[in-house]
Amino acid sequence: MEALRIISDEHQSLAAILHAVRFMLKEVAAGRLQPDMKLFEAMIHYLDAYPEKRHHPKEDFLFERLKARTADGAEALVKVERQHLGAVARIKALEDALQAYAADRGQLGEFSRAFDNYAEFYRNHMMLEEVEIIPLARQYLNEQDWADVDRVFASDADPMSGTREKPEDFAAVFSKLVAAAPAPIGFGAGPYKG
Repeated sequence: MEALRIISDEHQSLAAILHAVRFMLKEVAAGRLQPDMKLFEAMIHYLDAYPEKRHHPKEDFLFERLKARTADGAEALVKVERQHLGAVARIKALEDALQAYAADRGQLGEFSRAFDNYAEFYRNHMMLEEVEIIPLARQYLNEQDWADVDRVFASDADPMSGTREKPEDFAAVFSKLVAAAPAPIGFGAGPYKG
């Protein structure tokens, strides 16, 4: 059940990025932090490229196995699948709000609201997976299912579309984000350098 550890780790990384952006937006609004637009852009890119495009397909593989084993949790699985399909619209809303803020610093409130909506969605989304779906997977998946699911998660490949032409090193991206984020959520090493 290595996949469950990976899901937990990836959810924690996502929660850390969400917390970091929310913290920075509050600090910018309070006048204690200058906005680092490149850092905001990099964080939104991370949210799109990792959880939306890399993490969710692996979860979908797990969820398909679960659906093949039981009808329990069918409503939660349908809801999560629908949420996964809404990735493009969620990221577009964030990107649009960030672009508006970059063009007009008076749009900070709108960007903050868009990000709060995104973060709240993800908090609820992860809770649904962790509280309702993961326990069902533990209960119903057999040894072979776990071997297959673990292999997909360990390979870090997208099981729905095969290997990527140019994979990103998300551990390195995450480290750069943490390095550039201000203390106490990061190291405060200065503006994001990509």
